[in-house]
Amino acid sequence: MINGKNKKQPPLMDEWLKEAKTDPAALQVGMFLIHNGVVRQTPKAKVRQGLDDGSLVKGMSFAYDAAKVDAAIAETYKMEGIFHVRVWLNEGQLELGDDIMYVLIGGDIRPHVVDALQFLVGKIKSECVTEIEQKSN
Repeated sequence: MINGKNKKQPPLMDEWLKEAKTDPAALQVGMFLIHNGVVRQTPKAKVRQGLDDGSLVKGMSFAYDAAKVDAAIAETYKMEGIFHVRVWLNEGQLELGDDIMYVLIGGDIRPHVVDALQFLVGKIKSECVTEIEQKSN
């Protein structure tokens, strides 16, 4: 536990990339793309749907279903040109600026990697996690 909370220590991206490049499949990779989601002050409803109730986010409760995440990763590996996938998800009570997730995708060409990152992050956010924003008015 960090600061008495369940959130985890985020990974180091230079280590993830170093490990990914030692994998035999790395010889087919022409691009790596990293996504780092963080807790923001603006509520999701305002950013995504333009709904402004005047509130601000002050924290977030975050959890995930590991089996669903593993299934999403397996599905991503089936996409054309994708040779490396790695995901880290935080958990517990998160504060503004805390890391929610890291996703690393390695593939042959940019369009394949961008599509895979979009697919996987979207699938994780819509099917694998529970995010509950705590708001202040």
